[in-house]
Amino acid sequence: MTESGDKKQLLHLVFGGELESLDDVQFRDLQGLDIVGIFPDYATALTAWKAKAQQTVDNAHMRYFIVHMHRLLDPQEKPKG
Repeated sequence: MTESGDKKQLLHLVFGGELESLDDVQFRDLQGLDIVGIFPDYATALTAWKAKAQQTVDNAHMRYFIVHMHRLLDPQEKPKG
């Protein structure tokens, strides 16, 4: 699944898991983390994040996150807009 054209890939990881408490980001079970996927842009990642967050809305300890992987891969990149 390679995107072609002039559009630069800005990879984003969506993952989640059950937190030990609501006060901190400490997962109960690292082996049980739900890796939703890696997405080519923020908009696609946000759509996936919303879907997973909605599925787990009844569990207050379950949280999903979006990681801006492109910032980790190229830390010198200047944020846009």
